[in-house]
Amino acid sequence: MKKVENIGIGGRSFIIDEDAYNRLSVYLNNFRSKLDITQSSEVMDELESRISEIFAAKVGNSSQVVSLSMVEEVVSQLGMPDGSKEKNASGNNAPEQNTIKKFYRDVDNKAIGGVCSGLAAYFSIDVLLVRIIMIALLVCASAGFWIYAILWIVAPKAVTAAQKCEMRGWPVTAENMAKVSSRC
Repeated sequence: MKKVENIGIGGRSFIIDEDAYNRLSVYLNNFRSKLDITQSSEVMDELESRISEIFAAKVGNSSQVVSLSMVEEVVSQLGMPDGSKEKNASGNNAPEQNTIKKFYRDVDNKAIGGVCSGLAAYFSIDVLLVRIIMIALLVCASAGFWIYAILWIVAPKAVTAAQKCEMRGWPVTAENMAKVSSRC
């Protein structure tokens, strides 16, 4: 029989076996040691939030115990802030996760509401080009105003580092979350 622990990570509670708990603790301590002091707390909060999302997706609403293999998957998926990947118990790296690009308003680079900078990040084009097109639509007809207003209302803000990575189409890894946190 294995011992289990109740832990809180990313604002959620999980039941985790002792081996998995020890591995997760080592990973988080190693991760913390590689961060700059200035970005440490924000990136660690984002990392814990991402870990809790992955665990929640794997265990669902059941009272399933988080196992060592689940922790190894998370560690290999997220990697380290310097871009390296920690090897799992078998010595292999997990394959890269599929990235999903989502549209958010980019409030870090906004001029008015962040719609144009969000569109530019989503389509990987220059924000100035998007702003010029939006102004041209506004001058030529009222369509530009309505498009901007609707997108401003409908599109969520990219607040967390994970959302900023999704907005750019980057995988939500520790390295990418550290990049977008350092830009702010």
